[in-house]
Amino acid sequence: MGIHLVWHRILLSLVKQTTMKKIRITGLILMTMACGFSNAQKTISEGTITYNISTQSIEKSSQADPLKGATNTIYLKGSLSRTDMLSSLGKETTIYDGKAGLEVILKEYSGQKLMITLTKENRATQNKKFEGINFETTSETKQIAGYNCKKATAILKDGSLLTVYFAPEININNKEYNPAFKNLPGLPVQYEFENGKLKFQYLLASIDFGPLPISKFDVPKSGYRVMTYDENRQERKVGY
Repeated sequence: MGIHLVWHRILLSLVKQTTMKKIRITGLILMTMACGFSNAQKTISEGTITYNISTQSIEKSSQADPLKGATNTIYLKGSLSRTDMLSSLGKETTIYDGKAGLEVILKEYSGQKLMITLTKENRATQNKKFEGINFETTSETKQIAGYNCKKATAILKDGSLLTVYFAPEININNKEYNPAFKNLPGLPVQYEFENGKLKFQYLLASIDFGPLPISKFDVPKSGYRVMTYDENRQERKVGY
């Protein structure tokens, strides 16, 4: 065997070994990047998110916070969502079936229990101010509740301002649970808006990724005075 042929085979063997090492190293790098990306982002398809609610008078009066100690708890399971707002004034629950496009609002105030049913069209009317909402993300960042958050703002159709700090590493699979955050690229950790003479602030208190029973989203069959969305609007107009 000629010396040139021997060296050719040796070089070919070295090239193959080097190439295989490069492939293995590249593969490890890609796997590491993929794992890091997976760990950096989490999608919530089922779980419980709780916020603490506080209010502040825009006129800076000494009036006590009417929602002191109030909480807003969101339950998610696939296309189903339930929101419970509990305060010293009473309780309000919203149950929404994303597939059917139907919503039910349960109100329990001053010993009265009211159930309001909404069609898909009713829901669109009720949330008209959030239609086409577009968030502008700023360069401001802040750590809130242990999350690195970005600040974003949006002007609603009624002219009001919605300010939110969101965690981009956590996404909510059900984008319909709250029309205000349908286009928000992450989990709202803290947000505030004005309503009348009050500024409302919601601050993330906890997240539980545990499974939920389907019964959590059942609509009560009795115990409530039932009325449609249009009937409720008419009743409010005449001051009942």
